[in-house]
Amino acid sequence: MAEFQMTSTRRALLGGFAVGVGASCLSVPAFAAEIPKPDHDVDMAEVMKPGPLPEMAMGDEKAPVKIVEYMSMTCPHCAHFETTTLPEIKTKYIDTGKVYFITREFPFDPAATAAFMLARCAPNNEALAFISMMFKQQRAWAAPADGDVKGAMLQQSKIAGFTQESFNACLTNQELAGQVTAIRDRAAKEFGVNATPTFMIDGKAYAGDMSVDEMSALIDSLL
Repeated sequence: MAEFQMTSTRRALLGGFAVGVGASCLSVPAFAAEIPKPDHDVDMAEVMKPGPLPEMAMGDEKAPVKIVEYMSMTCPHCAHFETTTLPEIKTKYIDTGKVYFITREFPFDPAATAAFMLARCAPNNEALAFISMMFKQQRAWAAPADGDVKGAMLQQSKIAGFTQESFNACLTNQELAGQVTAIRDRAAKEFGVNATPTFMIDGKAYAGDMSVDEMSALIDSLL
């Protein structure tokens, strides 16, 4: 298993971010109606145990199918899933009480860590809405033309209601940085996560982006 190291110092988070968008994240071709094959088994009871931060979840906790996604904010395949697959899955399965969907942090670089921290600090506890916004504008802030990731991230954060002061306060919160990275480290060590997105579903781990048809076929097979 790859060993993950993450710098979460103030210098790394507020200084010049060096971002390789797409590094270490997987894309899987879509085959309509095929059920994806799992990469390995996981103990779903352990996966469902909460970490150091509140769960970012959608749906009914008592839904028959539980899905936990580990993502990185600078992964384009995670952004693709968020913007193209998840909305339909939400309508078909989450909003209808069939799926309980949990989003968890698995940052591969300091910019991804910072983006997750900002999501946790988002005004009105709108963490998932912040994540959705940042994925829709991923290239604008993760790979800006001028290379100023910090500045681009600040501009996106202001749209969500941050001020310069609240932005800086969030990114200098070392306890929060440690909590975000602890979620990632546990996933790597205990559940074998080494790429994003990775989905934990019914005791199986699936690495790579999924189409609506693929995820629907998988969910339907479990209902």
